[in-house]
Amino acid sequence: MNTKDPDNDHEDGPIPEISRVKIIELIMLLRSNGIRDTRVLAAIERVPRQLFINPAFAHQAYADHALPIECGQTISQPYVVAYMSELLNVNDRHKVLEIGTGSGYQTAVLSHLARRVYSIERYRTLSKDAETRLQSLRLSNITTMTGDGIEGWPAQAPFDRIIVTAAAEHIPDTLMDQLKLEGIMVIPVGKSGGTQHIIRVTRGKEDFKFEKLHEVRFVPLVPGKAQQL
Repeated sequence: MNTKDPDNDHEDGPIPEISRVKIIELIMLLRSNGIRDTRVLAAIERVPRQLFINPAFAHQAYADHALPIECGQTISQPYVVAYMSELLNVNDRHKVLEIGTGSGYQTAVLSHLARRVYSIERYRTLSKDAETRLQSLRLSNITTMTGDGIEGWPAQAPFDRIIVTAAAEHIPDTLMDQLKLEGIMVIPVGKSGGTQHIIRVTRGKEDFKFEKLHEVRFVPLVPGKAQQL
């Protein structure tokens, strides 16, 4: 994905017309469910979720639940996007790695919070479609690629923040190694179809701190680059 100088602020692209009532209701719901970070709420308000879903589900664009997308994947419910973004504690100096671009919705939210976002997707179709959506919004601080998310992005490491949008049975050492000192990673951990929890990993000088948080359900984190789709 062609982008501008990573040290330049990204542009705000043309936002398609959306139902202001629905998005305001969503923001109020997120607040009532405990999301307090005003920057995260503002980022979600600025991203038109209907652009990132199948048109067949347009009437559910601002409902607070996950929806199916191509390649057997899902777009996370807005609360989970907000919750994980809040846990990351991203600011405009941070370089963020996202594992699992999916539709690009979480990527777009992060772009309004971070200096730079690098996002990896194992499905070429999802990666290309997300790139098109993100370019249409003129979000110029994002770089995407198709690849194996478990391997991370060594050429751009280390990262201030890492977010994983698929559930791993074990936290990959490769990703922990790509965190900066005092960096934070947020990742769902648990078996597919079983109990999963969000884990927040913080890198200290000598070790890592692990916090087990919200119970969730994500598609599994699969190694390798998809051979089809």
